[in-house]
Amino acid sequence: MTDLRVMSYNVHMQRDDLAALAAVVRGAAPDVVIVQEAPRHFRWRAKCAELARAFGLVVVEAGPPALGNLLLASLRVRAHETWSIRLPFTPGRHMRGAAFAVCSIGPSRFAVAGTHLSIDPAERPDQAARVSKALAEIDVPVVVGADVNETCDDPAWQALADGLVDAAEHTGHGDHLTFSCADPRRRIDGIFVDPRITVNRYQVIDTPESRRASDHFPLVVDLALPGTA
Repeated sequence: MTDLRVMSYNVHMQRDDLAALAAVVRGAAPDVVIVQEAPRHFRWRAKCAELARAFGLVVVEAGPPALGNLLLASLRVRAHETWSIRLPFTPGRHMRGAAFAVCSIGPSRFAVAGTHLSIDPAERPDQAARVSKALAEIDVPVVVGADVNETCDDPAWQALADGLVDAAEHTGHGDHLTFSCADPRRRIDGIFVDPRITVNRYQVIDTPESRRASDHFPLVVDLALPGTA
């Protein structure tokens, strides 16, 4: 088995305390960070690279098709294949996407994916179903980080989690809220893990720094990967 630490983090388009944001990520020492609300417009390449440097990581997948989803990794992780998809949206609404990467650490091969679903409840189920379909086509164990914009009892969350393990529920932390940092009321962010991967630990990082860094709390999971490479 190979250990893997994954963080999922909506960084609020870097509108908040950037020093605190970098400190939160560096302090967690993740192997992979799945970012929502990353740079997606003018100079996105340079801005994503700057964010990666601030976190002490490298860019794995980013860009216009990912639509604000960004995958970062430490040098411990080797990326083999990366891609992004655009999700259905209603004209006039915010465009959404998802980012994917097939990676390995030593003998263990795995995939990571990130998405940020619509604030419109009419759009979310179809978007979640499209991401779920793309995940089903990947032949290695997957880890998904998402800002679902709804809670675990709602249809898009359930569609995205279908066939996967909700890391918070699995570890008995389903009551740990993720949004908003100023007034935590809901768990709308999740990490979903392939059943072939062992979830050893789940944490919502709620500290003075994380409350300054974004409007969402970051999630961290410690996983044990099967040797699949």
